[in-house]
Amino acid sequence: MNKHTLIAAAALAAAAGAAQAQAPAGVQLYGLIDVAVERLNHVAPTGGAANGGTLTRMPNITATLPSRWGLRGSEDLGGGLRAIFTLESGFGPDTGGLNQSGRLFGRQAFVGLAGPGWGQVTLGRQYSYFYLSMLDAGIFGPNIYGVGSLDPYIPQARFDNAIAWQGRWGAFSAGLNYSLGRDIGAAPGGTACGGESAADKQACRAASAMLKYDTEGWGGALAWDRQRGGAGSSATAGLTSSDLHDQRLFVTAYAKLGAWKVGAGWIRRDNESVTAIARRSDIGYVEAAYAVTPALSLEAQLAKLDYRGSDNQATLLSLRTTYALSKRTAAYVTAGHIRNDGARMNVSASGGSPGGLPAFDGSQTGLAVGVRHAF
Repeated sequence: MNKHTLIAAAALAAAAGAAQAQAPAGVQLYGLIDVAVERLNHVAPTGGAANGGTLTRMPNITATLPSRWGLRGSEDLGGGLRAIFTLESGFGPDTGGLNQSGRLFGRQAFVGLAGPGWGQVTLGRQYSYFYLSMLDAGIFGPNIYGVGSLDPYIPQARFDNAIAWQGRWGAFSAGLNYSLGRDIGAAPGGTACGGESAADKQACRAASAMLKYDTEGWGGALAWDRQRGGAGSSATAGLTSSDLHDQRLFVTAYAKLGAWKVGAGWIRRDNESVTAIARRSDIGYVEAAYAVTPALSLEAQLAKLDYRGSDNQATLLSLRTTYALSKRTAAYVTAGHIRNDGARMNVSASGGSPGGLPAFDGSQTGLAVGVRHAF
């Protein structure tokens, strides 16, 4: 057991004891554990040169939802003003170790103020609004065989050193945040940028924005996310200068029609990384869910990644069946099949853990069975 795991275990024990014994009013201990066993076929040897065998594993990062625990709370300061905070830790249920590059509170760690009319302002490690814009619209979300397999940044979209504002007025909501120096470490989709820099004030800066409209029957969102690079080895994803950026534009909409929920989304990415297959890529997807009974749901998603100006593409079909055993516990079976086209494409159907890649220009099928419990 490493030092980070020991620290997390001690913090969890202390937090649980405080919550039961003498937690201040308004402080909540919460969490979610989601564990699956999956099997992938056509896993290539190292380097992806040719098709290999099958891989059976317990994913580290996610199955239907990422495992986490956290503390959140608020204090009434009078006149409608509140102090708010969230500390949220992500962990791998396969080993109990910390995710987000070994951070104790790698998912969220922020404090701020909230008030009527103007919304809230928060400081710390926070989600990009690119990710938050997907929450109400999405059906598959960070599912192991969702669009996060096509773009690993999606479930990891967070900024360190971030200043954020969010407001809501009826069905409308909006948000802005700005990072003085992002650094999401070596997590999948991350660029390990070096944080704030006195030598280059634009290095590793990042920003995102969101506009949303949500009602009982339908909704939609528009979001934007931009990350600047930095000099030297700290920018491992090819953004080797602050003059280079990685930018995403996201549009989505959804509707609820009786027992059905349907949705669609489009992500345009403009990536100036020196290692990118192409500067522009697009991800488009459609998805649907049908409630067979209040407890049983069937879901499907079809997504395509296309690198513009090249022959490199990937198409992913995902299916999931979820059965709610209670309000807090559910069992599920989820599957995905991906077809890679192009000499530089070997995307895995599964975004649940690093590795497990098929051969270049090859296909792969994955199946996972698991259980999820929230507390």
